Amino acid sequence: MLLPCMGVGALWQGVSGTMEGTRTFLDAKEYPDPEAQRDRVLTLEEWQEKWVSRKIGFHQEQGHKLLKKHLDTFLKGGNGLRVFFPLCGKAVEMKWFADLGHSVVGVEISELGIREFFTEQNLSYSEEPITEIPGAKVFKSSKGNISLYCCNLFDLPRANIDKFDRIWDRGALVAVNPGDRERYVDVMLSLTRKGFRYLLAILSYDPTKYAGPPFYVPDAEVKKLFGSLCNIHCLEKVDVFEERHKSWGIDYIVEKLYLCTEK
Repeated sequence: MLLPCMGVGALWQGVSGTMEGTRTFLDAKEYPDPEAQRDRVLTLEEWQEKWVSRKIGFHQEQGHKLLKKHLDTFLKGGNGLRVFFPLCGKAVEMKWFADLGHSVVGVEISELGIREFFTEQNLSYSEEPITEIPGAKVFKSSKGNISLYCCNLFDLPRANIDKFDRIWDRGALVAVNPGDRERYVDVMLSLTRKGFRYLLAILSYDPTKYAGPPFYVPDAEVKKLFGSLCNIHCLEKVDVFEERHKSWGIDYIVEKLYLCTEK
């Protein structure tokens, strides 16, 4: 079951100056063509190049506002949890969870991004090869509570990383090539423990005007991908349109936060 979102921060748009013509983008129907980006593909090398060329507008230096707001719902009072960050980049939230006493594991293709995380968070770390994945490395904080794997996400299960109590999926599902989503979610759910809580942030905009990434993920696809194994609850949706989005050719973008739990 997929429950409707609660909308806040609406962006009102007047039409012909009448109240009857006003609406919010938060209440707008989803774009009717979910296949618009289906064949779009980015290579791992292209993602690595984004870090080199500093095209990392997806990074949020202050952390994710909706995660902060719904943190208690996500953690549900758990102590010493194992929290997974797919396609983690240098997300500052990894340090938040570690400081709360949880164990954090992330995976990221860019070694540059991983090194920047430890440097910017003033954390000493070590690195070692992953024997199960040729060419891959794992970077571990000196306290041992943060482990970041530098490899292809789809190779990660070969490293026997055990299972997780929580998964924070912000910037991951929306970054995976659309044709790989089912495979991606299969991997994610295979890494969950009994009683898991999976927090997912996705984006909604007109996919015929911008090719992505981040990619447009419709509500129906969330239900298709997670619905067989999860209860799905939409916690909130917010207008996140910024000046930089104008260069994408779009005029609205809505972020939706879902909580997926075990059926």
